[in-house]
Amino acid sequence: MDKKKKVTAPKPTEQPPALGRKRDSSLDTSILNATLEMLAEEGFDGMTMDKIAIKVGTGKAACYRRWPSKVKLVKDALIWMNRNQLELEKIPDTGSLRNDFLAILKPHSMEEANAKLRVLGGLGTFWLDEEIEKKGITEIFGPWTEVNRTLMQRAMDRGEISKKANIELVCKVLNSMATYRALIERKPPDKNLFIALIDQVVIPALKNPG
Repeated sequence: MDKKKKVTAPKPTEQPPALGRKRDSSLDTSILNATLEMLAEEGFDGMTMDKIAIKVGTGKAACYRRWPSKVKLVKDALIWMNRNQLELEKIPDTGSLRNDFLAILKPHSMEEANAKLRVLGGLGTFWLDEEIEKKGITEIFGPWTEVNRTLMQRAMDRGEISKKANIELVCKVLNSMATYRALIERKPPDKNLFIALIDQVVIPALKNPG
C-alpha cells in the first residue's frame, strides 16, 4: 500500500511590492498653478501640455498621468481655484443667512481679482468642449454651490427661510451671476453688487417663494 503523501498547507503569498513612485501631491499643485498662470498669459487656445510641463520643470508624461487631456486639466484647475477661495472646513454659522453669506467673502486684493478675471477671460474654446457644455459650469462652481447649499439648508432648518424655498435654483442664480460678471462684463468681483444681490434677490426669493 502506498504511503499517503503529507499535504502541507501553502505558504501565504507575500504582498508584491508597489511599483513606481508615489504620486507627488506637490507636483499636482505646481501643475494646477502653472495652468492658471498660462490661462491668464496665453489663454486656453494658446496653452499646451508641453508648455505646462516646461513651466513646471517636469515631463509631459507626468501631466498626462494625472490629466488625460488639456480640457480636464483646465477644468480641475478652475475647480481648484474656486475651492482655494473658500474654507470648506470652516463654513460660517452666524445664526443669520445674510451674515453667513457675507462671512464667506474673503478679502481679495485687486491683483488677485484681476488675475482671476484674466484666467476666466482666457478660456476661449474651452467652453465648446462637449463635456464642458453639458456640466462644466456646474462642476467648476461646485465648491461655491456646496457652501451656499449648506448655508441655505441651515437657514431653512432654523426657520429663517421658507420650507418651500428652491435652494438649488438659488445656487444656480448665484453661479450664473458670477459667471456673467466675469465672462460677459469682464469685471472683477464686487462686494457691493453681491450684497445687493443677496438683499434684493436671494433673501426675498428664499423667504417668499412663488
